[in-house]
Amino acid sequence: MKPTLALLTVLLLAPLGVLHAQTPQTDDDGGYAVASRLEEFLGEPLFVPMQQLWEKRGGWGGVLTAKDGTVVTFQSPGGGNCRRSLDGGKTWDADIEIAPDAKGGRALVDETKGDILYVNPAAGWLYRSRDSGATWTRESVQVRPDGFGNIPKTEGVAAMQCGITLAFGKHNGRLIMPARVMGPTSSNAVEWRPYHYSTALYSDDGGAVWQTSKPFPVLGTGEAALAELSDGSILYNSREHMSRGNRFLAHSDDGGDLWIGAYRSPDLPDGARGTSYGLMGGMIRLPVPGHNILLYSNVDVDAGVMPKQVGASIVTGREKATVWASFDGGRTWPVKRLVYDGPSAYSNLGMGRSGTPSQGKIYLLFEGGPKGCHEAVQVVSFNLSWLLNGRDITTLLGRAR
Repeated sequence: MKPTLALLTVLLLAPLGVLHAQTPQTDDDGGYAVASRLEEFLGEPLFVPMQQLWEKRGGWGGVLTAKDGTVVTFQSPGGGNCRRSLDGGKTWDADIEIAPDAKGGRALVDETKGDILYVNPAAGWLYRSRDSGATWTRESVQVRPDGFGNIPKTEGVAAMQCGITLAFGKHNGRLIMPARVMGPTSSNAVEWRPYHYSTALYSDDGGAVWQTSKPFPVLGTGEAALAELSDGSILYNSREHMSRGNRFLAHSDDGGDLWIGAYRSPDLPDGARGTSYGLMGGMIRLPVPGHNILLYSNVDVDAGVMPKQVGASIVTGREKATVWASFDGGRTWPVKRLVYDGPSAYSNLGMGRSGTPSQGKIYLLFEGGPKGCHEAVQVVSFNLSWLLNGRDITTLLGRAR
């Protein structure tokens, strides 16, 4: 049975508009958990060439940096495996199996405790690592539905940017990650895409209980990313599966429960521009006090075709992995740079930590390579100076004020 007209009416009438202005604020609430100086991301341009981590599809679980600077990547959905780098991404250790059933999870760092969590609330589990991803233990979790009685199913947690720990305001310490409700059939067929919607899962007790947020106010949305800005608001960035065009953005002022002000970005593509099918992308905020520097990853190409039949999934034209930068909390994205000029697909972003071998580095984990956009999982790393490619950071930050 298809979703009710009431569901469609509520979602379609959700508030639309332009993202409210974000005024960068000094981080004076005790400090951002992973605060860095802007200078750490600058200096001489740095680019570490592409390295293959896995064959076939994967990397959907994300890339993050533990508190000791260990960089950890996650293979999901193909398996519950991770790989670690102890030298900031120059070399990578062999596969570590999290657990045979640890598939389709979402990774995040609990900044309060310092643990890494690999979570699938819909499947009823999380795996916790207290040693930067070397070993993992299983815990049971619960998930609570949204106002429609829906929760993300197992597949509605995979293929998202890593979750985060909120750092500002009364929700400081909340764990939150993007997720997806795929309707009663969990089908990705064309006729069911209007009943999908993006959402979020958040926990205020360290991961034992997860609440499903209110829906993202655009139908047909799916794989997503979110980032907390320095004023405590959260920017949500979502793929959409129904119409040709750029990414949808919205924000939350209540710690990620209600998403409002949805609009289509004039700058950020949602996969190949010639198709309505969209593409998973990554988004992070560089934790520089007083600034809202955001990065976004996707492909940058005008190719692709529209679906011509029910059930068709059009994935043509996926190439040219690219990273964009915003200096005003996502209002504008004046900088972009090509990372890989070849077959490219799903991507995630991560960043290093001060005082560790990963300091000042940005990590792009993506599907792609010379054999095809879904034939391997690659990682590259670079710094902000490389991304700027000669642009003046002072001028860009001045325009953001």
